[in-house]
Amino acid sequence: MSDAAVATSILGVFMVLTVALGLLAVRGRGAGGGLAEWSVGGRSLGAVFIWVLMAGEGYTSFSYLGAAGWGYTYGAPVLYVIAYMSCGYAAGYVVGPMLWAYARRHGLVGITDIVAHRFGSRWLGAAVAVLATVFLLPYIQLQITGMGVVVSTISYGAVSLNWAYFLAFLVTTGFVVVSGLRGSAWVSVLKDVLVIGTLGFLAVYVPLHYFGGYGELFARLAEERGAWLTFPGHDSPGLGEGWFVTTSLLNALTVVIFPTTVAGYLGARSADALRRNAIWLPCYNVLLFVPMLLGMAALFVVPELAGADSNLALFKLVVDSLPAWAVGVIGVAAALSSIVPMAVFMLVIGTMWGRSVFPLLRRRGAGAADRPGPEPAVAERVVGERAGREKTAAQVVVVAAGTLALVLTYVAPNTLVRLSLISYEGMAQLVPMVLLGLLWRRLTLAGAVAGVAFGVAVVCALVFSGNDPVGGVNAGIVALAVNLVVAVGVTYAGPRPVDQRPDEEVLAEEALPDSTPLPVVGGGS
Repeated sequence: MSDAAVATSILGVFMVLTVALGLLAVRGRGAGGGLAEWSVGGRSLGAVFIWVLMAGEGYTSFSYLGAAGWGYTYGAPVLYVIAYMSCGYAAGYVVGPMLWAYARRHGLVGITDIVAHRFGSRWLGAAVAVLATVFLLPYIQLQITGMGVVVSTISYGAVSLNWAYFLAFLVTTGFVVVSGLRGSAWVSVLKDVLVIGTLGFLAVYVPLHYFGGYGELFARLAEERGAWLTFPGHDSPGLGEGWFVTTSLLNALTVVIFPTTVAGYLGARSADALRRNAIWLPCYNVLLFVPMLLGMAALFVVPELAGADSNLALFKLVVDSLPAWAVGVIGVAAALSSIVPMAVFMLVIGTMWGRSVFPLLRRRGAGAADRPGPEPAVAERVVGERAGREKTAAQVVVVAAGTLALVLTYVAPNTLVRLSLISYEGMAQLVPMVLLGLLWRRLTLAGAVAGVAFGVAVVCALVFSGNDPVGGVNAGIVALAVNLVVAVGVTYAGPRPVDQRPDEEVLAEEALPDSTPLPVVGGGS
């Protein structure tokens, strides 16, 4: 059997296993569990499942491709990934339980729910859903592209990029539509076993095979590639110390309110599970050193890589030196590192639209007949029907979002690639609305919206004009500073918010169907 057949067969077996595992995750729970069961796992995931899910969401195809590519091209600046993720996990020790408690208390299932409830505005939840979707779609496309590159490479070219893109979409959609967050968590277990095993093996094998050990590798790096070991790195577009610090700070703040991260928070069984998770998640970051280091090791083995081909630095070493079965297993680990985060991205987009956008559109055309009578049985039935509608709408959006990303990957790949330039920095502009909004009760709707609008405008202006970094500083942090100033200024310039109703009254209204207005939670300072 040829090398391509061996590696492709291993990939095929694991893809079938992935779909089966994802579907088995909901065995015995029934198909009518509602949106809360589908989108946040019924808020019942323990510390282990939350750990593998959130580690899986953070450990994407970038970890195999981009991290190695940055190590190969620039060197030291790639360490920002470890810095911001570790700091973000530390911040998550405080933020995660806070968001979890707020959402659990008020029956919320996502970030759009949280902002809509906090500011008493359903249209704000819908607007945030649309904005977040714009910033998340590029990540789905990047995971599709990343898996395509991995599958095509480890199959020795036997599987074309186009078929590999479709495989990524098919496998992910195959289980996430049915099993939701719980299925993603189960698949994350398989992914993490393979990732830890394969990267642990490569961390030992590659330096010994090519250099005789780490001592020789580091000696050659220091002697022949010194620019890769210091800031701003080799041939870097201004990725110096200022950029490193500001990017690490911005991303650490952003990752704790990223919609996919919040989905992980809200799926937890308890706040303590999130705290334990925050303590242990940084240990997973140690694995990121492996592709970064192997990317720099590839400088001496395949020095001719340039441009986008530098992202293949790690896999060039793998294909060059290992038997086909090992190439297949390592490729599966990398493929699952695309599938798991892609599943969570699609799930979150579906949840946001099913919960915030479609109910708002439906309500605009609803009449008085849609309001339930005062009888508890009628109210319970209507609430159940609403939950079913929201889940169905969310599942439809999952397929639509994945299909859109897939089609754009084929016909207009640069469209989403350009959007990806502002994805993280744009999402960062939601930080004041979410975190400041919960911590500072005086922040008004006008202030929060004005801050986001100015922040996103500044990000787009700086990034698309080629001014990122600007003066050695991440453009997103500049935009976030403008965002904060505007949000606080508009809040103080406007009328002081009126104290709101007690929580008991709020919770009673939340049990009513979607024709009931959302209460405003923000009160006096």
